[in-house]
Amino acid sequence: MKKKQEDPPAGAPAWMATFSDLMNLLLCFFVLLFAMSNVDQEKAEALVASLQNKFSVLPAGATSIGDGKMISAGVRQLEFLDQYYNEVANSAAEDTDDQKDGKNTVQEEYEEMSITESEKMAEEIQAEIDKSEYKDQVEVDFNAQYVQLNLSGAILFDSGKAELVSGAKPIVDRIARILERYNKNIIEVEGHTDNVPINSSRFPNNEVLSMYRALAVTDRIRDHSKLDPKYIKFAGRGDHVPVGDNNTAEGRARNRRVEIKIYNSYNSDVKE
Repeated sequence: MKKKQEDPPAGAPAWMATFSDLMNLLLCFFVLLFAMSNVDQEKAEALVASLQNKFSVLPAGATSIGDGKMISAGVRQLEFLDQYYNEVANSAAEDTDDQKDGKNTVQEEYEEMSITESEKMAEEIQAEIDKSEYKDQVEVDFNAQYVQLNLSGAILFDSGKAELVSGAKPIVDRIARILERYNKNIIEVEGHTDNVPINSSRFPNNEVLSMYRALAVTDRIRDHSKLDPKYIKFAGRGDHVPVGDNNTAEGRARNRRVEIKIYNSYNSDVKE
């Protein structure tokens, strides 16, 4: 009697499970190789963010990226991942460039408005000074932060002294009245000297002398104007910021000066 043939075992053949494991291991291997390659940090972060949104798990367990190109159907599809990575990275780079261009544009507009305001202030102040008899004794300059008035120390103080001479007081008073229209702007008075050493009982060095000279001008402005004192400050810079050559008499005379800086509204930040 012929022997009855046995039924085949249920389920997939054993070799198929081994083959599937091999394919998964190969896929992991190539993904690791890709992950260990040198990539730009910003581009990699952009890629991760994009992949989190664009990866979708299909019912059959496969995974798609971008327009549905398969990557878990076999290692041959890994080229699509590299292509997609480049597209995402390039897109992120373009967005970053656009953001930088936007910031640069805003900064340029801010600086343009700032210097335009300073220029307008300088023209107003110069016009007022030109109406007075002191137009040859006050220099007006400006930049994107402030308008600067330069007064020679020779017309303000005697040598080695910090008290305003009588002829200087009307000049400072006139400037104080001009400054009243900028009552909400920071006003800074700076004293400067040449590099000739000084050592007296009151002024041990040029920094102290320049500070007292700046204070003398500041006090005169406060006392002869309606300016809010909280917007006015002073500083002594000594011989640290020369504008002339200290090796010549003319240069030293230029360095002995008082500067009054009126900051524009873009650079006048005072807490109420």
